[in-house]
Amino acid sequence: MPKLIKNGRLVDDSAEILVLDESQAPEALSLPAGPVFVPMAVWQAHKSAFSGRSDVGVWLDSHDNVEDLAPDLEDLSAVALNFPKFTDGRAYSAAALLRSRYGFKGEIRAIGDVLRDQFFFMQRCGFDAIQPKTGKYSDAQLEESLASLKDFSAPYQAAVDQPEPLFRRAQRAT
Repeated sequence: MPKLIKNGRLVDDSAEILVLDESQAPEALSLPAGPVFVPMAVWQAHKSAFSGRSDVGVWLDSHDNVEDLAPDLEDLSAVALNFPKFTDGRAYSAAALLRSRYGFKGEIRAIGDVLRDQFFFMQRCGFDAIQPKTGKYSDAQLEESLASLKDFSAPYQAAVDQPEPLFRRAQRAT
């Protein structure tokens, strides 16, 4: 069973991430039972069928617009954002938009080509679950990487997890 980091802990995850190939039409797709993340196109095609299913989340690729999902956010408990390669940072912005502009309170999961060096910054942008590709890291390496979530005790910059910069939070002697 794949592992992921969720809310600062290493947990087992049974959710399937459904990926379509070019020959599959989203409208004709039959959905698996159990927890699943579906692509945006599948969500849009089957929205009414997902009504009441708390085990269905949507995953957005880096070229998908968060704004297109905004009207449906209250019906979702989880959104996954794909990093197709580690140099593509558009999912950072999408996570920040989900949290700050749209007030999404559910799980935001990083999927795809996520690297240990990025875990702390993902957390700052609003991700609360990080799922590296299967086989990328051993369980021991993931356990060790939990420490990287606490690399900095007091970040200087404002972000989703700390809306005020350090100079506004610091108490200064008068």
